[in-house]
Amino acid sequence: MENEEILDDIGALVEEERALRQRVGGLLPEERARLSELEVRLDQCWDLLRQRRAKAEFGEDPDTATLRPATEVESYRN
Repeated sequence: MENEEILDDIGALVEEERALRQRVGGLLPEERARLSELEVRLDQCWDLLRQRRAKAEFGEDPDTATLRPATEVESYRN
């Protein structure tokens, strides 16, 4: 996946996240679950993009960057 594709995915995820957050009257349980999924997926995409950029900066192949599991990416917050 190229950087541009990752950025496109991020943009689409952010759009969906904003739409859910702007809903008047609260979210249904399945919408809250989707919002949580979006937050995790965004974290994974940003992490992948950072990996790719770091590899490119240090002369490594950015295509060797991998999507890390949600459990790993989400543990960065703690």
